[in-house]
Amino acid sequence: MIPAKTARMLTRYNTWSNKVWFDAIAALPPGEDVKPRVSLFKNIVHTMNHIYVIDLIWQAHLEGRDHGMTARNTADHPPLAELYAKQKALDAWYEQWSDKQTDETLADRRPVVLIGGNRVVMSLAEMLLHLYHHTAYHRGFAGDMMFMIPGHRAPVTDLPVFLREAPQSY
Repeated sequence: MIPAKTARMLTRYNTWSNKVWFDAIAALPPGEDVKPRVSLFKNIVHTMNHIYVIDLIWQAHLEGRDHGMTARNTADHPPLAELYAKQKALDAWYEQWSDKQTDETLADRRPVVLIGGNRVVMSLAEMLLHLYHHTAYHRGFAGDMMFMIPGHRAPVTDLPVFLREAPQSY
């Protein structure tokens, strides 16, 4: 189980990582962020949209409510700036949520219905860990697409970089 202090660190790490990624994507040459590529999510922005949609789904799970979604992504995506504004608001929610958690509340187990209809019982800490790993995994998809653009590299958002660049007390 992760302690509340680690949950707070993870939410802030995710907020920082999202900023680094969205800034890097915004700095790409015009049109490269939505250029069709051979990838599960069509393009870089649609990949980031998938991350956002999943963040919304797990927000609902953490709140113990139905998310009302039937798919893990939307058919299309908003423009990058609009998506980032939505992601920032959701990131702020996650940080505020983590600030209210204790070691005891993070151990609380709840039933979760996944998009495909499968059911699982997870603690709030396990939900947060899943969310973090899911986000990092799919940022890798976006990074792979960025490497396809001549002269561009994916940003580095490793935990030691976060701890060096954005040290905080949790």
